[in-house]
Amino acid sequence: MTRYIRRAAAFCLLLLMALLVNAARVQVLDADELDDNPANRRTTIARYDQPRGDILVGGAGGAAPGEKSGEVPVTGSRDTGEQFAHERTYRHGPLYAPVTGYASQTYGTTLIENAEDDLLSGTDPMLAPIPLWNDLTRGREPGGNVVTTIDDAMQRAAYEGLSGRRGAVAALDPSTGAILALVSTPSYDPERLSGTGPAVTDAWARLNASAGKPMLNRAIRQTYPPGSTFKIVTAAAALDAQVVTDPDEATDTPSPYVLPGTTTTLPNESRGCEKASLADAIRVSCNTVMAHLGVEVGLDGMVEAAGKFGFNDSGLRIPSRVATSNFDQDMSDDQLALSSIGQFDTTATPLQMAMVAAAVANGGELRSPHLVDRTTTHDGDTVEQRGPRSYSQAMNPSTAVQLQRLMVDVVEDGTGTNAAIDGVTVGGKTGTAQHGIDNTGTPYAWFISWAQDPDSGRPAVAVAVVVEDASADRADISGGGSAAPIARAVMEEALR
Repeated sequence: MTRYIRRAAAFCLLLLMALLVNAARVQVLDADELDDNPANRRTTIARYDQPRGDILVGGAGGAAPGEKSGEVPVTGSRDTGEQFAHERTYRHGPLYAPVTGYASQTYGTTLIENAEDDLLSGTDPMLAPIPLWNDLTRGREPGGNVVTTIDDAMQRAAYEGLSGRRGAVAALDPSTGAILALVSTPSYDPERLSGTGPAVTDAWARLNASAGKPMLNRAIRQTYPPGSTFKIVTAAAALDAQVVTDPDEATDTPSPYVLPGTTTTLPNESRGCEKASLADAIRVSCNTVMAHLGVEVGLDGMVEAAGKFGFNDSGLRIPSRVATSNFDQDMSDDQLALSSIGQFDTTATPLQMAMVAAAVANGGELRSPHLVDRTTTHDGDTVEQRGPRSYSQAMNPSTAVQLQRLMVDVVEDGTGTNAAIDGVTVGGKTGTAQHGIDNTGTPYAWFISWAQDPDSGRPAVAVAVVVEDASADRADISGGGSAAPIARAVMEEALR
């Protein structure tokens, strides 16, 4: 009998050991996999068990405890009393949707809500009181806050200027790269997607079916042919390569100008472009001169110059991903000529063209664009400060000085007079980009600019505006139509 008892005891011990090994496997080795399993609702329930941290912008006042004066939250949380307890809310949702994105219990997260999700949801290890604390306790801290670089007044000026038309505005501080405004219209209210249920799925379906594509962030996720605004890049390349040594000296550009290797004549929208100087070509926007200069710089030189401004960079983050602006790296001379005036396959986001204007305004140094100033704990203690970083030396400082003068001439006596501000130094460049089969599509109206108070030692702002549904008339080309007045309104707010 004793032998049988020993055997039974050994068998029970073996079973106990198997249970312990399996428990260790489930709780330790497979823990992460089980946590990430879509069928595990505990993770989702825990995610919404506490309020999400806030996203803040620079405002005119009304700061809450723990916030610096002038910083106001544009997000919040609502206790639903349901299993998924806390639902995201948004203040001025359509105004700030291109900045915040959405945080949906049904459809996930986008933009800052996605890029800073760990901090906002409280799972970021940097929020823990001591290293590895949350890993040991499997707990979470209150959601942290994200303080953006956005200026509320400039954001509103850009949004109101677009008036719901399809288009976008991006504004930068040239000295730091801080994004001061980021607007895309038509927009949407991300709060409509926050929760669960039929109302949310219906809103999602309607937004995705809308012809205006309100959830498309045109400022950073849509690329357009930049048209004549790209001539600033070509001018920088020509001056740096010393293809042009004196911007006021006549060039050898023939008129009419036949695209190399073809019988196609490139037209001008302006008069007086035959052998025009670089200064005149920028001021009145001569296609022939700038196309000819691009060919003289050569493909390698143009590709290098465009790359210094940010073109062909697929890794740009602000911290959300930015669509890649394109300048072809393999093309014939006739294609190069068209690319040098912002046509053919050349495309750019509005943020990219704001970077071009910012590099000129900042003496040739391009700062990395960034949308987050710092992150904090729930109580307002700084977790991470994100200071300015250099992106590249986009051009020689002497070239930047010459381009500043040329862009000021555009505003004072050229195609961009509607961007002028009394008592302020403003540089700009207009552009109307053709698109569609045989250029039958409605042109995109562009304007890029920068402004500096004469009493200041640094530029205040660089702005890029694109309007998709602008009229294809001379008023838009001259800066008197859709884009330049919007840029002026944003610059005026920056100068206040």
